[in-house]
Amino acid sequence: MVASLVKKGLTAFVSKQTNIFTAASFIILTTIFSQILGILKYRLLVSLFGASQELGVFFAAFRIPDFVFQVVIAGALSSSFIPIFADFISRDKKQEGFEFSSTLITMGLVFYIFVSAVIIVFSYQLASIVAPGFSQSELRLMANLMIIIQLAQVFFILGTIFTAMLQSFQHFVIPGLASAFYNFGIILGLIIFSHFLGVGIYGATIGVLIGAIFFSLIQLPLLAVTGFRFSPSFALTPGIDKLFRLMVPRSLTVIISQIAATANVFFASFLSARSLVIFDLAHTLAMAPVLLLGQSIAQASFPALSLKSGDRREFLSILTSSFNQILYLTLPISALLIVLRIPLVRLFYGASRFDWEATVETGLTLAYFAIAITANALIALLSRAFYAFKDSKTPFIITSITVAINIFLSYLFILTYQLPIYFLAFSFSTSSIVGVVLMAFLLNKRIELPKIEIMVSSAKIIISTIVMGAALYIPIKLLDQLVFDTTRTVGLLALTGIASAAGFASYIFFTWLLDIKEAYYVIRVLKKFGQKDKILKGLNEIIGGPKFNG
Repeated sequence: MVASLVKKGLTAFVSKQTNIFTAASFIILTTIFSQILGILKYRLLVSLFGASQELGVFFAAFRIPDFVFQVVIAGALSSSFIPIFADFISRDKKQEGFEFSSTLITMGLVFYIFVSAVIIVFSYQLASIVAPGFSQSELRLMANLMIIIQLAQVFFILGTIFTAMLQSFQHFVIPGLASAFYNFGIILGLIIFSHFLGVGIYGATIGVLIGAIFFSLIQLPLLAVTGFRFSPSFALTPGIDKLFRLMVPRSLTVIISQIAATANVFFASFLSARSLVIFDLAHTLAMAPVLLLGQSIAQASFPALSLKSGDRREFLSILTSSFNQILYLTLPISALLIVLRIPLVRLFYGASRFDWEATVETGLTLAYFAIAITANALIALLSRAFYAFKDSKTPFIITSITVAINIFLSYLFILTYQLPIYFLAFSFSTSSIVGVVLMAFLLNKRIELPKIEIMVSSAKIIISTIVMGAALYIPIKLLDQLVFDTTRTVGLLALTGIASAAGFASYIFFTWLLDIKEAYYVIRVLKKFGQKDKILKGLNEIIGGPKFNG
């Protein structure tokens, strides 16, 4: 029996996920697993280093390597590699697809070796540009950490291409686990090198290198099963030529978003490296629901939006349903993060070296980020509505405007008025809200939105969210210290659990009372959990799209 279970488990790992439900399920499960390891990674970081200057320098050291990687590699893969490679596979030209991949790997490695040499030689100068507010000792440390991280990025090139290839072959489990093993590598580096061998923050960067190696190596066996064999090549095949043409517009958009991320490090450095730790920890918590809910719904609705772009009625039905669903799922999470900010920060990051002042500042920063969780999730949906109309120019322009607003407000708050770090989160949220308003306004110009329907549904959800906020706040005030000893983890967990349960129960009750249809969809899907066909039907009702097959 054990052997049979092991065999079934191995089969699930290496088999193809050929329908939307199975693929989406594995993507969600592996994403959750990766995020759990990510939280453990951050918990270990703050337990070893607290909200220290060196941890802030560690976060800042990622900026240049990540900038280059996102613009050149991730931009190319997300916009063009998968469609081009998948096209080769669909036309039974797998060998040509492998040659195309080998050429991309060869060119990518050569380019990255050159870029890495430049970053290594000018690491201190680049660090001083990104974080001019750091001291000389912090800049030297940042330069050293940056070199190790840049070396790790070479393995990310390989791993990211491997992921794209496996997903094109409809394998999603191993690529998902590969991302989780990246976080596991960092955890391993922290335990072995930082904790036991006492090399300090360098142990974290060694962990990054270990994680990057894991990320690429874990995918190799399954990739070999597909028949891929790497053969160095510089041949400018039609696929490579097409990739270069398609990646330019996407890379421009990525550059804009990476400029915004770099600006955050730039401004935070004028406060302190410690402030960057607080900013990064809060940002990680706030963006989790955007990735899990906003991006998931946007990705699920995109094919249907593209298919129905010529049918105004169907297009608006899908868009409105997805819009309301994002509101329904993300607004209560915003309320949860705002009201329970301190207990949540203590649960996720609480450690002896993470002092109370850092906890309070991280909580405030999280609350300012939480204001725009729904806005950021809706941007993911509305931008895809433009893409469905083959319009990538409008989202690019709006992204540029929001980044400019973010940088201007950050300059005003941090450099002019020298306000605390949470105002950097406030500028981010303000620009995101402006961005979603602009997108909605311009989308309404293109295709008139059902404004009354959206406004009525939004008002009901907002009212329910306000009630939920009160239901969260009251137990916290009544039970904290009087009933539960929240200086201990058990008491903190109990209080947070009770408050969260009261809040979500009141939210579901009021959304049912106000007859918000999204509540019925969620309840229906939960009742049908474990019944594949019914879940598929429920999910289709949620996004308003055509029925899934198989």
